[in-house]
Amino acid sequence: QEQLVESGGGLVQAGGSLRLSCAASGRTFSSVAMGWFRQAPGKEREFVAAINWSGGSTYYADSAKGRFTISRENAKNTVYLQMNSLKPEDSAVYYCAARGVGYDDYENLSMGYDYWGQGTQVTVSS
Repeated sequence: QEQLVESGGGLVQAGGSLRLSCAASGRTFSSVAMGWFRQAPGKEREFVAAINWSGGSTYYADSAKGRFTISRENAKNTVYLQMNSLKPEDSAVYYCAARGVGYDDYENLSMGYDYWGQGTQVTVSS
């Protein structure tokens, strides 16, 4: 059974950094694109960043550009999200997602992803 498990969330002060990890199991996700989304209380889930199958192409939401970096290690079946210069408005549950078989390029719409993790909470205090 395919499974994505996020880790690395927590409480951090504004201006601080966190590194989220997403470990995939059940099958290899090395040939598909993966992404990170987030959802704050009372808001819809929004796109944060995505990466193609090889890691050679990345795509960011405007809110993440210049501060967040998505990367992947296919040998470990793991995707990362390095978050720097965090702001209180970055507080949300962060979800890892994987596209279905054959979809090797990134996507910024949640409907383009077939597999989701359970989420990890990120809280940024002011």
